[in-house]
Amino acid sequence: MSGTFVGMPAFPEAAREAVANPTLRGNLRHATHTIRAKRARAVREVPDWAELREAGRRIKDHTLRHLDRYLVQLEEAVTAAGGTVHWAVDADEANRIVTRLVKATGESEVVKVKSMATQEIGLNEALEAEGIRAYETDLAELIVQLGKDRPSHILVPAIHRNRGEIRDIFRSEMGAWGRPAPEGLTDSPAELAEAARLHLREKFLRAKVAVSGANFMVAETGTLVVVESEGNGRMCLTLPETLISVVGIEKIVPTWRDLEVFLQTLPRSSTAERMNPYTSMWTGTTDSDTADGPRTFHLVLLDNGRTDTLADQVGRQALRCIRCSACLNVCPVYERAGGHAYGSVYPGPIGAILSPQLRGADNAIDASLPYASSLCGACYDVCPVAIDIPEVLVHLRERVVEGGAATRAGNKVVLRPAKGHAAERAAMRAARWAFSHPGALRAGQRLASRSRRFHPRTLPGPGRAWSASRDLPAVPAEPFRDWWQRTRGGKEAQ
Repeated sequence: MSGTFVGMPAFPEAAREAVANPTLRGNLRHATHTIRAKRARAVREVPDWAELREAGRRIKDHTLRHLDRYLVQLEEAVTAAGGTVHWAVDADEANRIVTRLVKATGESEVVKVKSMATQEIGLNEALEAEGIRAYETDLAELIVQLGKDRPSHILVPAIHRNRGEIRDIFRSEMGAWGRPAPEGLTDSPAELAEAARLHLREKFLRAKVAVSGANFMVAETGTLVVVESEGNGRMCLTLPETLISVVGIEKIVPTWRDLEVFLQTLPRSSTAERMNPYTSMWTGTTDSDTADGPRTFHLVLLDNGRTDTLADQVGRQALRCIRCSACLNVCPVYERAGGHAYGSVYPGPIGAILSPQLRGADNAIDASLPYASSLCGACYDVCPVAIDIPEVLVHLRERVVEGGAATRAGNKVVLRPAKGHAAERAAMRAARWAFSHPGALRAGQRLASRSRRFHPRTLPGPGRAWSASRDLPAVPAEPFRDWWQRTRGGKEAQ
């Protein structure tokens, strides 16, 4: 996976800088609280939400267990409908395939539907290196692209920007990418949306090639599905002559009946809508000059670490994710640190478990991500496919500290413990020994109680990272076991 933001520090350092930015924190707090409240109201309207959530979990788990069979079925259905299927083992191969397909059309520019998979593989940069310009057409993605920025949210990539900042970006950058912003543009949402609409319209009408992702792929018919709120996706999927869709292999569902479940849970969990304003579906190609849809369709099925993730019995549940972003909007860590601190196109709780598995926890960023959580469990409570994110976080923390067996590029390997955790491992071993020797534990507790006047307020050495933002708990004057024995379980005190 090539999605690591170049030059980004590990999460603790990046988060420390983000938390010190009051404008960023204000933007995030306002946006996440607003979306969170709307989602809660939308979910309360559905009396069988718990049943839908369980159905989504079971469908995803069944599909992942039989992924090989459903992928072959999908390929056969897409091919029968006139499309061409390509298999990409990693980001580099996917980028080569898409670049080759665009060059074959003779075009030097493409319009894009919002796609996490293409961001994951760095497709825009790969196309630019080959002289092909990619234009983002989702409003938030357009803001990020014009601002030479990075996305910071799965659903709202420009969530860290306020209206004034967006106005300034449009005024200064739109002209270099196409139609300039109108004179006297203000920060009114209506004016900003109209400026984006006018800027993009000429690109929609001119483009011959489009690149998309997909929210779902239906194996039984070879149908791809994109849900969105602005209509830009519909324009990209119907107007260009050639459509190239880059989709992760986990986005597949077996049947149309299965799709019905997610078309209820996804919009309510993401945009707090009863249904998406635009749900676009396409199967293969059209050979008519008057019909909507592409005459040439290519589907690039992307692995890029997903098969390795599937091999992990605990971590594989991250592949259930339908990218609704509900976990981000309830996470106290994301609300304060923002998405850029995660160093990945997948921020927040889901990014903390997905990125280290897709990329491998071999660098400082990915080794730190499983710790970017308070383990409060709010993310699990709102997940529409019941991903137990806290369970996976603890599992990945164990892998970072202890190392152990894992799958990389389809091969079984033994990971070495990450650097910087020697003191933690030593402390855990010491605790294990003490809890296994009651006499030593009792002596240590008594010593700690009798010497508590001399205890420091903060921990020394590596422990400073913990006590810098927390008060050390006071040691009681008497160990619990001694109190229990003296009072016979508290009976004398009664």
